[in-house]
Amino acid sequence: MTGSQVVNRPLISITNVIWSFDQVTQQLIVLLLQRSQAPFKGTWGLPTTYLHADESADAASLRLVREKLGLSLPTFHTEQLATFTNTHRGPGERELALTYMIYLPTMPKLVPGYGAQAVDWFAICPDSKGYNLQGHGLTFVGLPETVSAATYYEDQRPFVTASGLTADHTLILRTALLRVRNRLDYAPTILLVLGSEFTLKQARELYAILLRKPLREIDNSNFRKTHVHLFTEIGLAHQHTSGRPAKVYRLKTGS
Repeated sequence: MTGSQVVNRPLISITNVIWSFDQVTQQLIVLLLQRSQAPFKGTWGLPTTYLHADESADAASLRLVREKLGLSLPTFHTEQLATFTNTHRGPGERELALTYMIYLPTMPKLVPGYGAQAVDWFAICPDSKGYNLQGHGLTFVGLPETVSAATYYEDQRPFVTASGLTADHTLILRTALLRVRNRLDYAPTILLVLGSEFTLKQARELYAILLRKPLREIDNSNFRKTHVHLFTEIGLAHQHTSGRPAKVYRLKTGS
């Protein structure tokens, strides 16, 4: 390479899909930030940071949680999702996104950090075409499962609108939702959002959201037969009413 040659290296960003569960509304939720800076000022999207020269991508993912939420998480609460490298991801300088999923068993108090003018939890609301988001008085329409990534990147205008997320975050979130849904029968790590213990009913409620089914269609007896091998029984739930207490479980290590 001569001194006159210039190498344009793409930026490397870390994007987190941060999951939790609202025990009051019984909804699966995801964290979104409203950008305060160009080129996406005013738009909502997933928490993102740039990879530092002296850290791994895994470390950057955990740093992003510390910076945005003030939480220090053990590594088993985070896992790699995918890498998004399409040249049409968004305007401006090319940026590669290394994405992670984070499972939070609690809903910490949210305060907008650097680069954000608002932050909030958005509920996952399934419909016949896919998954929408509701929160902060807003509704964001999800990317239908019938739309391929190739089609999405060919023309993002139908999806990057006032009813869509910033850049290609609609596609990233759909990828995350399909990942956790497709693993429900053998590696349901999404259950970590329920905390260190959960009942089978709580697990069924989460499955119903991801499978886009009414809870009544996920029979308790059948669910026990097909999924209890993924859990470890640890005791009985504490309750303040009469009747037989429910058994509580935790996710088996490696599930």
